[in-house]
Amino acid sequence: MFDYASPKQFPPSKTGKHLGVGQHPHRGFETVTIAFQGEVEHKDSNGNSGVIGPGDCQWMTAGRGIVHEEYHSEEFTKKGGTFEFCQLWVNLPKVHKMKKSRYQAILNENIPKVALRTMDGAGNEGVCLDEQIALEDGYARIIAGEFQGKKGPAQTFSPVNLWDVVLLNKDKMFELDVPDGHNSLVFVRRGAVEVQGKALGLADVAIMNRDGGKLTVKATEKNTSLLIMSGEPIDEPIAARGPFVMNTQKQLNDAMQDFRRGLNGFER
Repeated sequence: MFDYASPKQFPPSKTGKHLGVGQHPHRGFETVTIAFQGEVEHKDSNGNSGVIGPGDCQWMTAGRGIVHEEYHSEEFTKKGGTFEFCQLWVNLPKVHKMKKSRYQAILNENIPKVALRTMDGAGNEGVCLDEQIALEDGYARIIAGEFQGKKGPAQTFSPVNLWDVVLLNKDKMFELDVPDGHNSLVFVRRGAVEVQGKALGLADVAIMNRDGGKLTVKATEKNTSLLIMSGEPIDEPIAARGPFVMNTQKQLNDAMQDFRRGLNGFER
């Protein structure tokens, strides 16, 4: 699942009440939240808590069970401002669905930034010996997986790539290596782009064919931002209902029963 909250202005709170989602359970998958603007505050049943701001990511593995809550941070609630974020649900292979839950706070300062390789009109890769000049055309922040030899800080249970890509100038063409056979998705967060020659606008999503390992992108507006996600197919049965993603109906029923009995999300 992929959910995007587009930029929205929130006034300062007169009551101090935090907006967000109260305590709720998860089991069998991971939630990945990226803050683009504003701040998200997290607390869970394992005692983890923290605030992520612009450029930060929280990668939470529900595993065998966790209960958490997500709200605007106290500071954001007081001051107000623009809020923009996304959340991705990443499935876990069945062998890992009942692993112990964990929480990764991935700060912007720890996410490597890699210059994109420009292509000329004939499809040949350009050469730029100055990394800083190359960054002025476009770059990718590597949250998970690997891109041009740089690895992202997120720890994953199956091969996953999550790249926050910025194309600063119009009409520059870039070629990105995506693993052959991956399920891949391109989301346009800002601006407009051509992906494999097809035009995409604001909030458009392209689901790519699994075959082939080359992805070409060309911004048709300046300061275009993309989120590129890919993952190796797990190819296992999926049984999903509400906050649980399992393999069978029985496992779903067990998850719901455990939560009602106060077990799902608490060490036992």
